[in-house]
Amino acid sequence: MNEATSIILRAITSIINRTPSHLLKEIVLVDDCSSHEELKEPLEEKIKRYNVKHPGLLKLVRHQRREGLTQARISGWKASSADVVAILDAHIEVNRGWSEPILSRIKEDRTVIISPVFDNIRFDDFGLIPYIEAADGFDWALWCLYEPAPQDWYALKDETTPIQSPSIMGIFAANREFLGAIGVLDGGMNIYGGENVELGIRASHTHLEERFIQDTPVPSPVPEVTVSRVARLQNSGIDFGDVSARKELRKKLNCKSFDWYIKNVYPNLIPQMNIVAYGTLVFYHSTGEIYVGGLHARHSEVDRCLVDTGQEEVPFLEKCDEAIKKGLNMLWDFGQHKNNYSYCAELQIEA
Repeated sequence: MNEATSIILRAITSIINRTPSHLLKEIVLVDDCSSHEELKEPLEEKIKRYNVKHPGLLKLVRHQRREGLTQARISGWKASSADVVAILDAHIEVNRGWSEPILSRIKEDRTVIISPVFDNIRFDDFGLIPYIEAADGFDWALWCLYEPAPQDWYALKDETTPIQSPSIMGIFAANREFLGAIGVLDGGMNIYGGENVELGIRASHTHLEERFIQDTPVPSPVPEVTVSRVARLQNSGIDFGDVSARKELRKKLNCKSFDWYIKNVYPNLIPQMNIVAYGTLVFYHSTGEIYVGGLHARHSEVDRCLVDTGQEEVPFLEKCDEAIKKGLNMLWDFGQHKNNYSYCAELQIEA
């Protein structure tokens, strides 16, 4: 939607030039009701020129109203006819040899979903910034993040070996029929972010694995409605739409619980079950601790807690595990009281 035409043409050209012709059946472009004039008739003329040289290769699907990123990807999947589909953003460029390992892996096992680690193409000079091989994960804000590859993967000394991942980065390839059988994507998620986490959790019950192609990502905020649809928060107070069909799908696929997923698929994800109040930098747990900093999701990250020595000193921040070892007071009680005084904690964030 409203992508620059030059970027779209670079993506198309890279796919054509860097994919063996006998492996590339079609390129489906989905326009989610763009408002830019250059993406209307001028784009159609450019597609016709491509198809003169490559008959029938490019297809254009247009939404008559804005339906959101995930529904656009579903529309592309529906319009496709090849055995394998690669769901890509419009602002990508594939590298040489990107397609063969993906297709080979899916041919071995049609139930794997292949998701890349991206390289970053700088917007100002098109320089390439390589990213290291890693697994795909997420935090509790549903932001994508990279998890270190396991040591046994490094021991293989073969960087083409797939790394099993607990999540997906959003761009992925899969057997078209298999992807349909497990529900494709959740069309109720309108904005970038979250749909990949939901697919990763669902696919973890059907042999989720990942390999790497080279690409470029663009980050974007994740709205509350998307987070709620992933978590199915029935009492969140957020209108996240009708999820009954997705619940039926979960039952049909015989999916296990999210607790099983954390313990068996993503043990490095820390459950956050006790947060009763939070802000940008402060999280208050029902057990009494005040955590200061980002909402950490992995065991490798360090939390800091507001503590008190009990010696009439000013409260200060300490690593939570160190505070426990030192026996510092770290439980705080808050209530709603009608009185003429109040206390505030002021935090100074140093660069």
